Amino acid sequence: MNGKKDLDKSTLYEAVKTIVESPAKHIHLDQQKLFTLFSIAFQYILFRSTKSPGHYIIRIEDSMLAEKLARKAKDETTRKFMNRLIVPRRLAYGNSTFHLDYFPLATWGVTKDLPKEKIQAAIIVKNTSHNPLIEESDFRHVGEDDQAIALFGKDYYLTTLKEICPRTITIAFDEEYEGLEPIQFDFIEEKSERMVDGVMISEDIQFEED
Repeated sequence: MNGKKDLDKSTLYEAVKTIVESPAKHIHLDQQKLFTLFSIAFQYILFRSTKSPGHYIIRIEDSMLAEKLARKAKDETTRKFMNRLIVPRRLAYGNSTFHLDYFPLATWGVTKDLPKEKIQAAIIVKNTSHNPLIEESDFRHVGEDDQAIALFGKDYYLTTLKEICPRTITIAFDEEYEGLEPIQFDFIEEKSERMVDGVMISEDIQFEED
């Protein structure tokens, strides 16, 4: 099924080419278009997997966000691949294997024992919605893994992959990470305000929908 707002092929191609040509080993996509950025990052590692066979890791904050990405990514190939990957969390593609885990350590069983020399790249996706209308008791706060933070530090979900991956792409809006190179795309327009139920929401709020 084609999404009404899918990226056109030439735009997606040029965005992936930007990442291919970047010398940075660890990249930060920090704009607000979560589903657009995920399509770009995923298409990049799909391309890389055909050139550098091995293991590819997709680490998403939680399963709810993974399901949204599978529904709302901005190209059909990414949506289909993610829908096939979510349940087994391991999927062969050509001579490579894609693995899906989440931020909580308990989900890392599919990735923790991979041979490090065969890991080629990883995507890390953080849901950085800071909506003040959401209560502190909402599900968005369930993902904190205190044990992981104690063992590996605040950004454990990223730093543990940076140590073993020759290339990582982190998708996170309004976050700062040491040692990452930001890449932005001119075709993505930054929105400063949005009207929700008659209330003007200021620029410091990220919405998941593109």
